[in-house]
Amino acid sequence: MPRRLGADAAARVAAGWLELAEPTVVVLAGSEDTWWRRLQVGLLALGGRGWVSHEAAACLHQLDRAIAEAVEFTVARSARRSCPSAAVHTATEIGHADLVTVGGLRCASATRTIIDLAHSDVSTVRLEAAIDSAVRLGLSSPIVLERRLAELRGPGRWGARHLDRLLIDSGGESLLERRFLQLVREAGLPRPSTQVVQRHDGRHLARVDFLFEAAGVVIEVTGRLSHSSPADRGRDAQRRHERLDLGLRTFEYTRAHVTERRAWVAETLRARLGIPCPPPQPVA
Repeated sequence: MPRRLGADAAARVAAGWLELAEPTVVVLAGSEDTWWRRLQVGLLALGGRGWVSHEAAACLHQLDRAIAEAVEFTVARSARRSCPSAAVHTATEIGHADLVTVGGLRCASATRTIIDLAHSDVSTVRLEAAIDSAVRLGLSSPIVLERRLAELRGPGRWGARHLDRLLIDSGGESLLERRFLQLVREAGLPRPSTQVVQRHDGRHLARVDFLFEAAGVVIEVTGRLSHSSPADRGRDAQRRHERLDLGLRTFEYTRAHVTERRAWVAETLRARLGIPCPPPQPVA
């Protein structure tokens, strides 16, 4: 276990029992240099005033496409500290909900981590993955992100507009679900409810990807063509029948449909929702 350097620790360093991991932090000589230990060392080097943030926080929260074993921290600007072996950011506005404890380590919340990543100008695909996985893991939600971003928005917080754009099609739990929501929006169709839990007579039936409640239509999007085992197919059929009993029709689109046959998906979805096609635009 890393610890702060004291007089007794300095003597043990001289004796070879301990070694310096940072100028003020010692570890047991010969102990394994793990990612977890580097995070502990960094927090100790910052004197208890910092927290795991940015890429390291994304990895700690297990967000999709996080950079493995990144080591990054943030401290309040008024308590500026350094850690020679890691990137240390500063922040002026830190709310109570911005900091959580993950595995005993002080860490930026998933919501704050996503906002920090946007400010750091990470790629669109990685930021989308962070948002969607945070929703899937129950660590954040589009409305929570929107509210905290509004609170933090300012002339110096670049990346906010980028995040605004990505939140428009958020609410699903995967990139494929995000692409479906984007398709729906661009086709001018009503936005469905996402990740709806269906119950009947107090019994849990299933959680569906998308529900167009007014039309009584459930949409599932999947990366596979179908379940392969007889048991899986049987459960799928049972759930479809139970939804029909509730007045809900279920349709499925595959990854290839959503990404390669977008016009067909929009056309068939419009018909299934009972929405007439928009009139053709007059030629100028």
